[in-house]
Amino acid sequence: MPGSLMSFFLLTFAVTWPCFTAVAVMPPSPLRLLVLYVGIFAPAMTALALTARAEGKAGVVALLGRLFVWNVGVRWYVFAIGFMATIKLTGALLHRVVLGAWPHFGDEAWYVMLLATLASTLMGGQTGEEIGWRGYALPRLLSRFGFARASLLLGVIWAVWHLPLFYVSVGDTYGQSFPLFVLQVTALSVVMAWLYVRTGSLLLTMLMHAAVNNTKDIVPSAVRGATNVFALSTSVVAWITVSLLWISAAYFIMRMRKPEQTVDYATARGVSG
Repeated sequence: MPGSLMSFFLLTFAVTWPCFTAVAVMPPSPLRLLVLYVGIFAPAMTALALTARAEGKAGVVALLGRLFVWNVGVRWYVFAIGFMATIKLTGALLHRVVLGAWPHFGDEAWYVMLLATLASTLMGGQTGEEIGWRGYALPRLLSRFGFARASLLLGVIWAVWHLPLFYVSVGDTYGQSFPLFVLQVTALSVVMAWLYVRTGSLLLTMLMHAAVNNTKDIVPSAVRGATNVFALSTSVVAWITVSLLWISAAYFIMRMRKPEQTVDYATARGVSG
């Protein structure tokens, strides 16, 4: 792995994990929220610092410019917003057909989820993550490893980055199955990598990231009262969801194997080093 990528991952974890660990033990306070956001924005801060050192102001401007790539066609916005909702609703239907009963549905109205998605795209932590994961790391991994290996490797790293949050009692991952989370996020990484490669837009990956966070509980996968982070989930909905995500990931990997889908990733995204 190139030195720039190794530096990115090491520095990001060196900032994020102490912050997330501190959040797990700190009492609720404005300071706790600040520490949380420092951890969340560590991928972006590291990416911008390394880009500035290697490529100067022009490189930073180019990286941040991908946040404003918006003229990509309506279908991409529909995909970004609707992907996880489609997975969840398809999973609910499969649950009904196979098990003979509908799963438990969440209580949030669809328009609340949509508004939350739009608001968090603009003001949430997705910016801090996406500048680092998709903006900085993904193009460099793609140019070295190709689509399948790059998106899968980034997915595992992205998932592990979240691990301390599974011990934060006020978070929605508290006590949940981390192995299942790794499987879910790795598959999502493939889908988001495909979206980024096809559009070149960090705005679209931020939107999809926000949509995933805000629509995943259309049909909740969380197990109430779970406490063993490294146990496998007992939620049937969770396993159906992961299965559908991996079917989707396999489809996009196969699509990127076609000659007409081949991309010179480094050149197309303006990556150097």
